Amino acid sequence: MQNLNWIYDVTIVLYALSITGYFIDFLENNRKANRFAFWLLSIVWVLQTIFFALRMIEFGRVPIFSPFESLFFYAWILVTFSLVMNRFFRVDFLLFFTNVLGFVIMALNLFIPRAQISWILKEHLTSELMVIHITMAFLSYGLFSLSGVFSLMYLIQHDMLKQKKWSKRLQRFGSLSQLDQLSFIFNMLGVPLLLLSLILGLTWAFLKVKAFSLLDFKVVMSFIVLLVYSFYLYEKVAKGRQGRTLAFMNVAAFLIVLINYFLASTFTEFHFWYQ
Repeated sequence: MQNLNWIYDVTIVLYALSITGYFIDFLENNRKANRFAFWLLSIVWVLQTIFFALRMIEFGRVPIFSPFESLFFYAWILVTFSLVMNRFFRVDFLLFFTNVLGFVIMALNLFIPRAQISWILKEHLTSELMVIHITMAFLSYGLFSLSGVFSLMYLIQHDMLKQKKWSKRLQRFGSLSQLDQLSFIFNMLGVPLLLLSLILGLTWAFLKVKAFSLLDFKVVMSFIVLLVYSFYLYEKVAKGRQGRTLAFMNVAAFLIVLINYFLASTFTEFHFWYQ
């Protein structure tokens, strides 16, 4: 495992340089800094993918179960989604805001033990149901993250327009309608993914966990996340709500996602591999 540490450390350094480049571009509208940051971020993605693949080969399983692995997987999803979005939707500053979150996650991971899970736990967890459940959950988290970033960008641009701060920076945020629509699309994709993940997780729990309870804090919080985002979709589709209020609601919903992952995992008795 020590042989892989240097890859992670180099990735962190390049990630920090990439975020710095995007920050310079955000402040000064520096296109050269933007291009430099993009290529660094692309290298970060390559190194993350190599690290993930080598860890999979070394441990003989999909590395998504321990706290360190799950946070790394989350960060990898954010980088992947942001690069794909940059390819199809030219929304400037998306990479900056999204990857600030990704970098924070990878930086936090430096303080989490990278120890391998026990072989008993490995046998208990590594079923197809469990792998699909966790993968779908983090894909939904990634989608909710991008949606939250778009809503945050919406709020920033709305405030700049209200204060009549006309500048090139304002133009590069994209239109308010585009940001609002992209937030909705990613939530619309994330909700069914999270629902399917919960169904698979509950199925696995009923089959494998004797002491499983639906009142487990992590389970309850996951359903709260699902209900909050379902309410967002209801407000958007059924009531036609849009604009600043809906953007605030979406940012608040994403904060609940973070609470669900970081806080609920501390109190859970069901997701015991996080403890």
